[in-house]
Amino acid sequence: MTEIRSICLVAVGSNLPFEGNDPEVTLRMALKSLADKGLVIRAISRFFATPCFPAGAGPDYVNAAAVIETCRGPRDLLSSLHEVENRFGRARAQRWGMRTLDLDLLACGTDVLPDAETQARWRDLPPEDQVEEAPSELVLPHPRLQDRAFVLVPLADVARDWVHPVLNLSVAAMCAALPAEDREAVRPI
Repeated sequence: MTEIRSICLVAVGSNLPFEGNDPEVTLRMALKSLADKGLVIRAISRFFATPCFPAGAGPDYVNAAAVIETCRGPRDLLSSLHEVENRFGRARAQRWGMRTLDLDLLACGTDVLPDAETQARWRDLPPEDQVEEAPSELVLPHPRLQDRAFVLVPLADVARDWVHPVLNLSVAAMCAALPAEDREAVRPI
């Protein structure tokens, strides 16, 4: 029997040192840890310096994106991402806070989880509510994916033709729709 393999998109970021290593080194070690867990990394974007989000919440970030091929389901993959985050000192003390490592599962193929209605609710949540509320379950594609230059610019390096299964827009199109100043603030290292 043939395994069903999915192509998943992962955002990778860090803005705090870990064990004396700067964020760029941490990202490289974390990506190696993902491969050591049996995940097949098909592509890694360039690394980018990006303003901290939200503004003023800490030092600027180093961000990248990875394309991962796996036979694991989305929840199992998310669990693996969390295990690697924990290995690199990730503390979930505050929403959108500073981080030694942030691994966000952005999408798994064309999966919409848990369903289109829930995905739309989180995608359309007003910005002031996003600060206070977080989903209690995995929502895919990531509900803020289309809004964030620090995700889309690196993702365009490795998956520009991936199409959002709900919005029916490619990464390239979503990136082009962002304000120019947001895209320009994400600078290759």
